Amino acid sequence: MIAMQYNFSLPADYDMAIIDRRIRDKGPLLDNLPGLKFKAYLTARRGDAVTASRENLYAPFYIWQEGEGLSDFICGPGFVAVSESFGRPQVNTWIVWRADTSWDIRSARFATREVVAIEPHVPLAELRQQESDAASVAISLGNALASIVAFEPTHWTLVRFRLLAEPPAEASRPGVQAYNVGHLSLPSAS
Repeated sequence: MIAMQYNFSLPADYDMAIIDRRIRDKGPLLDNLPGLKFKAYLTARRGDAVTASRENLYAPFYIWQEGEGLSDFICGPGFVAVSESFGRPQVNTWIVWRADTSWDIRSARFATREVVAIEPHVPLAELRQQESDAASVAISLGNALASIVAFEPTHWTLVRFRLLAEPPAEASRPGVQAYNVGHLSLPSAS
């Protein structure tokens, strides 16, 4: 699996209702998309008490089952449309170590994302196990509706991503970006 996120920082006076409308209109188009485990349509508003964001953001987060789904999306009309509207973004990708979801993932209203540098000489197998265990525990304790940990070996970072039903307690912690979830594209619940 591959985690993917791109981020648009929008001007302080940007009308975020435009993004909300875009999510409402376009979000359902990726419901049941082959190869997509989920896409969280994420926003953060400057000065918002819940997200504690210092800027307006539109930052969708995806989990792809395989690289082919990601490639098809990036080369397809949906990504062309977003690039034409906001410019072609840098797309961050991480190789997934663990991606657990709860049965009630559809009730996600908030998300957090934390990108952490992997220190040189850290035993990667041990780090993978520790982070994977922590991701699993977040689901089993009911602390998250989705819990993902993934890494990328170009800049040696890992990402911790959580979908939540309640506002995040750690939104103002350094290194954590909190978001509102506008829509969640998932496979059908059949």
